[in-house]
Amino acid sequence: MGLADADHEEYAPATSCLFISEPTCSLVGQTQTVHLTPGSRAQQLCRATELQTEYFCNYGLNPAFREHLQQSDLAITGIGAEGDVRVVELPPHRFFLATLFLPQWGSTAEQPDPMIVAYLQAAKARVA
Repeated sequence: MGLADADHEEYAPATSCLFISEPTCSLVGQTQTVHLTPGSRAQQLCRATELQTEYFCNYGLNPAFREHLQQSDLAITGIGAEGDVRVVELPPHRFFLATLFLPQWGSTAEQPDPMIVAYLQAAKARVA
């Protein structure tokens, strides 16, 4: 995206371009609603336009870079209740889906998360 010095606040807090930063309050232990864009890969996989997700992170997209992200090939396809970015995808890629929450957290062998299943299927197809 043309941000040669972009970095993550956890690993390089003194960088001049904190693309990933701490939100105003920690998300750890919170359960929030994520609104998925209709027709997005995430929405199609989850078969829903809203998810209730639990967070275990202290970092996310720095809101100052949202417009920059929107002008890139990445698509913002999941938004939190406060309007913060929660899911991004790279539509032309065979499987590029990033979430701020952990879909694997609630996934079990009996009820695997559809995002995890799709990721494993994409990985299997890649090596086949």
